[in-house]
Amino acid sequence: MASLYSLLCVAFLTLEIVALYVSPAVSTSRGALEHRRLQNGFRVTLRHVDSGKNLTKWERIQRGVKRGNHRLQRLNAMVLAATDASELQAPITAGNGEFLMDLAIGTPPESYSAILDTGSDLIWTQCKPCSQCFDQPTPIFDPKKSSSFSKLSCSSHLCSALPQSACSDGCEYLYTYGDYSSTQGVMAVETFTFGKVSVPNIGFGCGGDNQGDGFTQGAGLVGLGRGPVSLVSQLKQGKFSYCLTSIDDTKKSTLLMGSIASVNRTLGAIKTTPLIHNPTQPSFYYLSLKGITVGDTRLPIKKSTFALEDDGTGGVIIDSGTTITYLEERAFDLVKKEFISQMKLSVDTSGSTGLELCFTLPSGSTDVEVPKFIFHFEGADLDLPGENYMIADSSSGLLCLAMGSSSGMSIFGNVQQQNMLVLHDLEKATLSFQHTQCDKL
Repeated sequence: MASLYSLLCVAFLTLEIVALYVSPAVSTSRGALEHRRLQNGFRVTLRHVDSGKNLTKWERIQRGVKRGNHRLQRLNAMVLAATDASELQAPITAGNGEFLMDLAIGTPPESYSAILDTGSDLIWTQCKPCSQCFDQPTPIFDPKKSSSFSKLSCSSHLCSALPQSACSDGCEYLYTYGDYSSTQGVMAVETFTFGKVSVPNIGFGCGGDNQGDGFTQGAGLVGLGRGPVSLVSQLKQGKFSYCLTSIDDTKKSTLLMGSIASVNRTLGAIKTTPLIHNPTQPSFYYLSLKGITVGDTRLPIKKSTFALEDDGTGGVIIDSGTTITYLEERAFDLVKKEFISQMKLSVDTSGSTGLELCFTLPSGSTDVEVPKFIFHFEGADLDLPGENYMIADSSSGLLCLAMGSSSGMSIFGNVQQQNMLVLHDLEKATLSFQHTQCDKL
């Protein structure tokens, strides 16, 4: 037993959004000014999709688990569809996420919030005229009111990079999601503004036919995957990082793009592991997970359990849009068994929480010891703080493991990433973790 865990310190994420930017060098040229800003990158703060809803900590985690279960199904559907060459259909993508970012589109800029998604590539928002659109908190973008809007031609490289497209009135796209939500429209280029940084000629989907209920928190998605149409690929910045705070509503989470995304070696140890490429799912950020330790016990998990198979199935991805971590069921069963052995508390069998392993806390308890939890990634042993894998609810008297089981793909979720700077370096094909007090970043 290694870490003391207070019942009052329930681990989850809740965030506010405030537009921030890096001050550029002074220049008399507006073009040079924007160019230098983009060279440095930019900083945007994030808010959780459940912030401002007057929910308890326990309610937030339960809502996140429900969304995470749906997202897991979508992600697995994507992989299975990619491995079935006989199945002709519109590409399935992950869809919703857990965090919103503020940005603006067009000239003059129109502000809106979009779901941030590291599990997909396409940037899209709803556009007028809209044959079918879901309700969104901000006005729907009208391309006719923007002087910088331009449709993409069918011969453009971004149109060619789409998994599926058609050519009529310019380049047309269709993306479907695992829950039958979809977005359809034309591909275009437009000026996007992040804080005070304006970036011209960003390719995006202008959706006039958008169906489903998975996007209503925002007005579209910003894809940060590894594919060519994602924001990070189009900016050609090579790296981005995020730092997700814990549950305090007053604290901000941060997305950093470009050179300012680098880790600072003076702030503590940096754990770096390779990013793995999956040809059938090139957008995902796959990691090489070699094993797991609970307490002082290295679990007897077979080497093949987390392996990325030749057909593209299996493997482990890191995903900001999934709340808890999902482990391949054979590994999760071993984790569950070891926790039960080391915790020495009664297991709750009510199934009321939506989580797969919960313990009944002793009456009157104010704190309880929990065993260490270490993820052994290739080249990086990540020792998690207790609040990053155990959550408690004093009203119900339960303490739960913030993880679940998966059949196939495993996912390293955002609860496990809280108060860490997570750097995605696409040029070096590495991912780095650094324990950080994210509200002070």
